[in-house]
Order: sequence, then C-alpha cells, then structure tokens
Amino acid sequence: MRLSRSLAPVTVAVALVLALPYEAASLTRVTTGERVTTGERVTAGDPVQAQPFGAECRSSVTGSHVVAYCHNPYPQTDRVSLHVECARWWDLDTDAAGVDVGPAATVRLTARCWKEVAAVWISHRRA
Repeated sequence: MRLSRSLAPVTVAVALVLALPYEAASLTRVTTGERVTTGERVTAGDPVQAQPFGAECRSSVTGSHVVAYCHNPYPQTDRVSLHVECARWWDLDTDAAGVDVGPAATVRLTARCWKEVAAVWISHRRA
C-alpha cells in the first residue's frame, strides 16, 4: 500500500506529460511575423532570423551645442529623433521631430541648451 501512494504522483505527472499535444511540447519561434510550421522541430541552438534595422548614430557635445550624424546602411527607412537633456533645472530639454534616414543616407541633427548638456540620446522608429 505504501508503494502505491509514493508512485501515484509520479504516475499522474507522467500521464499529464504524455497527454500534451506534440505542438505544446515542441519549441517554436516567431521570425518577422511568420510562425514555424508545427511539423518542424526547432532546437534552442537555432539562430533567430531577423532583418537588420537601424541607423548608426554618433553624437558630439561641444559646450552647449549637440551635433549628431546618423547613417543608415540598411534598405529600410529609419526615423531618428535627437533628445537632449540639459543640466540646469530651468533650461528646457529638447525632443526633436523625427527625421527619415533613407537607405545609404546620412543626416545631421543639431540641438542646444543654454548652459551645460546633461545627456544626449537618439531614438529609432521604422518609418
């Protein structure tokens, strides 16, 4: 009797695992909106196929002036925005409007504070 009580949880666990459908037990991945078919089995070592995106941006701060150059080497258009946070509490922070960077194009973004610059970053969006 004692042996059957200790085997009962193990038996239930094995029955639940065997009752799962094959699709729930296998690994799947989503790549650029397409789902892997249920007949294929995907292992954890497979790389995810994603299309590269995003302009490469470099910024420089000289005193209170900020200049950023963004170059897009990819075939999809990237919309970049320059954001500047000023060091002084009374100085207005800047969030520039988005600029489209087409394939193989480079844009120049500028902004400034009245005094010191605390932080600079650039946001990216698909156009």
